[in-house]
Amino acid sequence: VKPPPMYKVVMYNDDFTPMEFVVEVLQVFFSLPREQATQVMLKVHTEGRGVCGTYPKDVASTKVEQVVQYSRQHQHPLQCAMEET
Repeated sequence: VKPPPMYKVVMYNDDFTPMEFVVEVLQVFFSLPREQATQVMLKVHTEGRGVCGTYPKDVASTKVEQVVQYSRQHQHPLQCAMEET
């Protein structure tokens, strides 16, 4: 039996979401320490996208939904998606 496929959760840059909010999202939903969250945020900012983490399909899907919902509640257009590894 082979292990289930894993999925990367990817965050995309936009011109409206504050950098500090992105760091907060990475800390809250991906349990990243502040320094690592800041590194991922800078990668998103400079390269247009950054990987937040790699998870089984159902966990990745839930994290994408949580991030998008949380961002909308705070009136930010932050985009997040999952990609098979």
